[in-house]
Amino acid sequence: MPSRLVRLPMAQPGMRIGLYGGSFNPAHAGHRHASLMAMKRLGLDRIWWIVTPGNPLKDTGELASTEMRVAQAKEIADDPRIDVTAFEGEIGARYTIDTLAYLKRRFPGVRFVWVMGADNLAGFHRWRGWRRIARMMPMAVIDRPGWTLKAMSARGAVALSRWRIDEGRAPALAGLKAPAWVFLHGPRSHLSSTLLRQLGRTSPSGGR
Repeated sequence: MPSRLVRLPMAQPGMRIGLYGGSFNPAHAGHRHASLMAMKRLGLDRIWWIVTPGNPLKDTGELASTEMRVAQAKEIADDPRIDVTAFEGEIGARYTIDTLAYLKRRFPGVRFVWVMGADNLAGFHRWRGWRRIARMMPMAVIDRPGWTLKAMSARGAVALSRWRIDEGRAPALAGLKAPAWVFLHGPRSHLSSTLLRQLGRTSPSGGR
């Protein structure tokens, strides 16, 4: 971890902040849709888009530069409550568990909630220290087209099923002691970064 204090978005004790990590390669309206939904349903003050250096479980061959992804994410976010940050590279965190542990130490009075899509829940059991992540902070899972059943029958969801709260209690999630998680249904976006990259390669200009 760094010896100097890394600059991070504003956070104060008692604030309810969602953490939405990913490669954002590229960021798109689906990310914004999920973020606005999470803020509304969970009663969050803000949400941070944590632009990762690279996902250990994904091929980074098509990964744009961090600077490019951050700049594009800020354009897409277009909301004063959404902060875009890429601090993981500065603190040397390669895995989500390291990132969350750092933030918990840095901001002990902030009520963080880990936000992820249903596709991530489907593979959550492959994440390093996934059980510890679940015990570290509450989690909110946003439904995605084609992933509802896969996510809820996946190993991680089954193992954590006893700590799932009813969707009607979502506004209380940030104040609950982990493990605690909720699956949020609602209008879903069919956009994905993978699809947008594929469309970029097949467009007449071949651009991004």
